[in-house]
Amino acid sequence: MLVAAFQVGRIAPSFGPGAGATDIGWATSTDGGNTWTHGSLPGLTVGEGSGPYDAASDPEVAYDAKHGVWMIASLPIASTQIPAVMVSRSTDGVTWQNPVSVDATAENSDKNWIVCDTWASSPYYGNCYVEWDNPDAGDQILMSTSSDGGMTWGAALNTANLAGGLGGQPLVQPNGNVVVPIGLDSGEMAAFSSSNGGASWTATVAITQVQVHNDAGGIRSGPLPTAAIDGAGTVWVMWEDCRFRANCATNDLVYSTSADGVTWSAVTRVPVDDVSTAVDHFIPGLGIDPATSGAGAHVGIHFYEYAQSNCTQATCLLSVNFISSANGGSTWNAPVSLTGPMLVTWLPQSQNGLMVGDYIATAFTNGVPHGVFAVATALSGTTFNEAMYTGQGLTVTAAGRQYSSANDKPLHKLSDRIERERPEKGVRPPARRSARKSAK
Repeated sequence: MLVAAFQVGRIAPSFGPGAGATDIGWATSTDGGNTWTHGSLPGLTVGEGSGPYDAASDPEVAYDAKHGVWMIASLPIASTQIPAVMVSRSTDGVTWQNPVSVDATAENSDKNWIVCDTWASSPYYGNCYVEWDNPDAGDQILMSTSSDGGMTWGAALNTANLAGGLGGQPLVQPNGNVVVPIGLDSGEMAAFSSSNGGASWTATVAITQVQVHNDAGGIRSGPLPTAAIDGAGTVWVMWEDCRFRANCATNDLVYSTSADGVTWSAVTRVPVDDVSTAVDHFIPGLGIDPATSGAGAHVGIHFYEYAQSNCTQATCLLSVNFISSANGGSTWNAPVSLTGPMLVTWLPQSQNGLMVGDYIATAFTNGVPHGVFAVATALSGTTFNEAMYTGQGLTVTAAGRQYSSANDKPLHKLSDRIERERPEKGVRPPARRSARKSAK
């Protein structure tokens, strides 16, 4: 079964301090992505009609194999004090219950993510973990754990060093250890972990300093991590980065791997094209077939790109592509184009730029990679035409000429200034702001 989640009815920033979406949509396929059933999550937003919140954002999907439950975590948005994260549950991927709260008294929250321990041999099999950060406390990272199928969630816990960061994506290894790659506010890609089922979390360890070219055209993007784990527990983290490009003029997709979340490999470039091209690559969605590992790991990446990095909002041509490796990244197949180019002016505006989403996905079912990504067409008057799609007929079998970046070397330590994201929840309600001042 495939389950996807996404924003529905993006709200323009002029309509509220946090914007977000009218609701979170879901789509479920039981036939390998050929046909889909879809709808909107109940009990979440006023716009959907049965929920209390003004809007919602940042949806992610997890499956709890022990309890047989699908979960969609999302960020509730309202002008009053609200939970950090809401988790909607379903036993069939079609009928969704009203959501339950994670950290009901949270000060603020952004960039949530969810994962469940699906390894039957793990001592913490069936635990699920939610990550988010608190923008009101310097993006301080927080984690919460559930052991009952997402019905209740434990206290929010910090990392041991009270680190601040964005976009953490927890992954569970076969031994039950949880590794969370994340981008730190310092500009480093880093990771932290738990070896006791989420009872405590280590300090962050640095992977590398991010080097990034800010993507043109006013598009909402940046070096947020995408992460995946292979069948033996090796963790991959990937992001957009310019270190292999002269003068930091465009981004590649780069990655690092680790067996324990502490020691990480050198940063490696995905050879989508030659480093002399002007193509810009960003917003990757990384996936690894869980039935494969090591030198035989099947890796798939969906990503967006501009054919020409140095473009303007009027000229930038945006497309979605796919690239794969059948041997753990030693060599790569030629990239596959999944969409014709679209104009960025066809995209809805967010508080951080024109938007196709902060994340996309690659998930494997029966060895076949499936992506979920947004594609826009020209507006109908003032009505946006943007929908969620998946590719068909993609494989990870090595075929034709193979490409490698084994001889590539970083060229510099240049980077554009990493843009500070404005949180979806926007301005904190005045009553809470005053209470915090009086407590100082």
